[in-house]
Amino acid sequence: MRLTFPTLSASELCSRPPRAVIDLRSPAEFAEDHVPGAVNVPLFDDVQRALVGTLYARSSPEDAFQAARDIVRGRIGMLVAGIAAATGWTPRAEDFEARVDALTGGGFERTSSFLVGAEASPAPAAPVVFHCWRGGLRSRSVLHFVRELGFTEATLLAGGYKAYRAEVARHLAGFQPPPAFVLRGLTGVGKTLVLREIERRVPELVIDLEALAGHRSSLLGMVGLEPCSQKEFETRLAERLRRPLGPFLVLEGESRKVGDAIVPPALWRALDEGESLELVAGVERRVEVLAADYLASARARDDLRRQLPLVEARMPRKHVGAGLVTLLDAGRTDELVRLLLEHYYDPLYRHSEKGRSYAERFDATDPRAAAEACLAWCRARAARPTDTGPGRREAANG
Repeated sequence: MRLTFPTLSASELCSRPPRAVIDLRSPAEFAEDHVPGAVNVPLFDDVQRALVGTLYARSSPEDAFQAARDIVRGRIGMLVAGIAAATGWTPRAEDFEARVDALTGGGFERTSSFLVGAEASPAPAAPVVFHCWRGGLRSRSVLHFVRELGFTEATLLAGGYKAYRAEVARHLAGFQPPPAFVLRGLTGVGKTLVLREIERRVPELVIDLEALAGHRSSLLGMVGLEPCSQKEFETRLAERLRRPLGPFLVLEGESRKVGDAIVPPALWRALDEGESLELVAGVERRVEVLAADYLASARARDDLRRQLPLVEARMPRKHVGAGLVTLLDAGRTDELVRLLLEHYYDPLYRHSEKGRSYAERFDATDPRAAAEACLAWCRARAARPTDTGPGRREAANG
């Protein structure tokens, strides 16, 4: 009788949330990107994974397998405890090392033939999904191990993380966005604050690209935030796109890149061609908003201090004076922010927006009031038929 594993496809994983996802890849693999909500219970740490991979490439699969076997014997108790903690499973009390020996004693060829050749069977109603990079020996060996200990909900992700990534790419490539209204305006007017007020009222209308990327799209855009990799940005975006969307979108104006994260083509077209709404606010309000972004915590201040020399190098020397870091360290934060607005951000923004027209203008000093006004305008505009589509008409005002 052939070995069988309950199996879930990547598309099923995305459309049918499992009870839990156990990612068996190394911490570095997991950190770059992972299935939303997954728990990392690594079979190997980063150094061990590199060692096994080097042996496989430069010596032989058998040498790599034996090294991996020795590592797993030493880590098996920790591995089982991690899976149990993440899932609520109570493993049977057994000699785990002896069970590893029994499973792997036949060497690489026999073990891989036994496990990788297993047939798929339907997943249980509430699966706990295990995966490695491509659904190979790492995940199959652990799956067989825990199922032998009575963990009947343990299920294999067919194709592993690689298949999940392909599903994310397929979803993004097939996305057809509804018409978009795009909030634009000088740095510090509070575009993000208004966007998030709109999202709080009508979540299905908003895709917050800066929140997804962990970046504000400038040299200082990572201050106080946690920028993510391109893969994780795409994973987060695909997850957002699986949730309901409204008849139109409200987006914040961005370049093609949000930090280092590149916006996918279909969404970028919607953003670039969407109907532009200009948000405005006085300088005092803009200084207040930017200071709140950059100086919200000690960590944000440290990030800012590291980045300011990069900004200073791009500013005309005559405007820098004593130096941006000197202003920060002296507590002259309002002066620093004003300098950044007047001689760095505003010239950049005006250059990037040259020739762009705006369909309407809103005072963003009060984000709540601005959100209500923007929502009312967008709803009325979306209900009015047009032959040219968003972003293609003459502006109501320049």
